[in-house]
Amino acid sequence: MAYLESDYLMLSGIQHFEFCRRQWALIHIEQQWAENYRTTAGELMHKRAHEETSVEKRGKLLIMRGLRIASAELGVSGQCDIVEFHQVKSGITISGYDGNWDVMPVEYKRGTEKEGREDEVQLCAQAMCLEEMFLTEIPKGYLYYGENKRRTEILFDEELRLHVKEICHEMHGLYQKGYTPKVKTNKKCRSCSLKDLCLPKLNKTLSVEEYIKERLTGTGGGE
Repeated sequence: MAYLESDYLMLSGIQHFEFCRRQWALIHIEQQWAENYRTTAGELMHKRAHEETSVEKRGKLLIMRGLRIASAELGVSGQCDIVEFHQVKSGITISGYDGNWDVMPVEYKRGTEKEGREDEVQLCAQAMCLEEMFLTEIPKGYLYYGENKRRTEILFDEELRLHVKEICHEMHGLYQKGYTPKVKTNKKCRSCSLKDLCLPKLNKTLSVEEYIKERLTGTGGGE
């Protein structure tokens, strides 16, 4: 299945979707947004990455910043922080540059490695877009974390690629329906920039016992 360009969703939304489907829907369907320290710091890091020289060559390394990418198979479009092209004996050709090149996406993130897989999923989606655009195979990429200033290698195995496809399919289904999923509260809610808009406790389905307890104790009304 190939999506029409007019139906493409934001590639950056894949990270939101993996983190929390409700957060993704509030941002991308209901067009709500709120900033906290994490989102502001992350945006500044991405802004610096995109504002630098768009193309830089260092010997056998070609660096492109802010490269626009898209995939008809996934139905997404977006922008890469950095795509590195390493000169090799056999690889793709690039207009204006001699030789053959391997392709490797590098995504910049604030902080350190997360417990969840949202960063890996987003990076893999970028690689799948690049594969479709350049007609090549990309086995791995890197996540660069600003707090420890270290790269983490991510292998794009079949399980991760299938997960990306499933996420994109589910995203399109919810977007077409205009449906915002109910929340499943967990510890991630505390760091979510949308926690006040989401109101996770009000969206939580209570059991009869929990409802009666909250009504008697008054713990559920003003939170």
